[in-house]
Amino acid sequence: MHPDFYKRPLLWLVVSAILLLSFFYHPAPSKRDVFHSLPQKTVTLVGRVESFPVVRNNSHNVVVKVFLVDNIPAKGYVYARLSSEVEWKDTLIIHGKLQEPYGIDLPGNFNWRTYLSLKNIFVEIKSNDVSVYHRAPLLWRWIRALREDILQTFARSFPPELAAIAGGVLLGERSELSSDLYTAFQDSGAIHLLVASGGNVGFVTLMTLGLGYLLGLSRRKMLVIALVTAGIYTLVAGADAPLVRAYLMAVCACSGYYLGRNSGVLQGLILSCAIILVFHPAAVFETGFQMSFLATLAIVLCVTNYRLPARWPKAVRFFVQIFLATLVSQLALLPIFTNSFYKVSLVGLASNIILVPLASVLMVLCSAYYVLSLCHAGWLLLHPCGSILWIFKEIVIFFAHLPFSSVAVTAWNPGTVCAYYIALFYGLHGPQSMLARRLGKPLLVCGLLAWAAGYFYTAQNKVWLLSEWNKRAVLVRTANRQLFVFNEGFEAEKISRALQHIGFSTSTAEFVLGPKSENVLPYRWPGETWQFDKTEIISTWEKYLSKEGHRWEQKGYTGREPEGLSFCVHYKTSSVCVGEQARFVEINGAHFLRSERNQTVSAYW
Repeated sequence: MHPDFYKRPLLWLVVSAILLLSFFYHPAPSKRDVFHSLPQKTVTLVGRVESFPVVRNNSHNVVVKVFLVDNIPAKGYVYARLSSEVEWKDTLIIHGKLQEPYGIDLPGNFNWRTYLSLKNIFVEIKSNDVSVYHRAPLLWRWIRALREDILQTFARSFPPELAAIAGGVLLGERSELSSDLYTAFQDSGAIHLLVASGGNVGFVTLMTLGLGYLLGLSRRKMLVIALVTAGIYTLVAGADAPLVRAYLMAVCACSGYYLGRNSGVLQGLILSCAIILVFHPAAVFETGFQMSFLATLAIVLCVTNYRLPARWPKAVRFFVQIFLATLVSQLALLPIFTNSFYKVSLVGLASNIILVPLASVLMVLCSAYYVLSLCHAGWLLLHPCGSILWIFKEIVIFFAHLPFSSVAVTAWNPGTVCAYYIALFYGLHGPQSMLARRLGKPLLVCGLLAWAAGYFYTAQNKVWLLSEWNKRAVLVRTANRQLFVFNEGFEAEKISRALQHIGFSTSTAEFVLGPKSENVLPYRWPGETWQFDKTEIISTWEKYLSKEGHRWEQKGYTGREPEGLSFCVHYKTSSVCVGEQARFVEINGAHFLRSERNQTVSAYW
């Protein structure tokens, strides 16, 4: 990568936009969003289906772009759970009750409301009264019919799991995949191959360009046919965010090539990123957006800066390139996997060297099998395609069952993530000696400062109050990296994910606010103490807090079994007391922090 590339204004404009959005942008409904119709008991919506239906428990779930609410023009999207079948791009009349999406804010746990808000969806609707207002135009009907016919052809030809793999590899449709096989794909590091991703769009584009070159087409015709083919594939595969991003990048790169500009794939990546952020700023928070661009950026930098010797055999270079692409993409995505899923696959490098080329073979075979099936000649590829699908499945299962295929990890703090990407950026530019010498010391300083800031960020006393309906818990972290859990009804799995989110694999000690438990410290009476290095925990009579903010402490026994207890954590000169079954905490005897239903509240102490 030539150093002058990093002087381009568009690059720094995009970087500045990402930083500003990360710190200051919060997804919120516009003034005319359908969200503002929530107070109404029932509404009648007119809107267009923007996603392929997902069937769950006899409910057909789709995203609907709203045009009218009770005959009044409106904007925005709703997530609709409908009792009847609907079709992509049809305009519907939906009569039902609006509601806010269900969501509970627990660290490390999935929040459906937040997930939808990142897609600019702030409201849901359930309805048994749905009718078609206007059918989709002919092009959309043809595309959805093509998609359905491809999936039905696979379903008729192969066993359910092999058909699901074929649909996943080709179109990203894996609804029939069993939970065990889905977990195997995750543990083997191959789950990305069942998603219609940017790599698929790039593969279709390159295959079409290669075919056009063999046919002797002119550059203009070749590019037009490639972009049209890739566009049709993008629509048939669902036209979701990763596919649209990849298609925009392909359009930018091909346009630069046609105009004779040596802009390269990286310039197309940056330009597509800018276009997406202009129309959908919340994309900067989406895991898919981050993964797509970071993986592509890492691969492009690696391929550009690490060139393999031309004297190596083509077969060797091919597999080495697959290895390097897999290695750098996994290195680029490591912090995201760690902070989003709290586990990483250690066999992903080995599995992807085999599975990535095999997935490309499957894309070609499955596509060719469908085309031949239209001519009643699918039998020519039925057994080869089925055999490769079976081999693909068995390889996934083999790698998934290897020891340490999936390892649980804890989240990294922001400073550590920043320092990691600084080091990775430097490593990807290693062969560029001039650039490496210029940037070496500044990057080293920035990396150390980022790591130090992250260390300071976690080396502070902090308390979290968790709430899920009538369940409550308090997490108390001390500056010497000890963590104490005071639990009143929370499931162990949710507490575990919360611990991973804040950077702990296990707690120093757990106290149950209620009956005894064999797995935690036993119930004690007021006045008992526990010593953990420099931290002391003292049980006291139950502390209470009124709605008006008045605090008092129970004195003596009440006859309840067991007696209510509060716990005070003392570290050096600071203290935090957990009161009234984790309904509030008292900080340094002067301030209090109250629990909020279905929310997480935190503070330093």
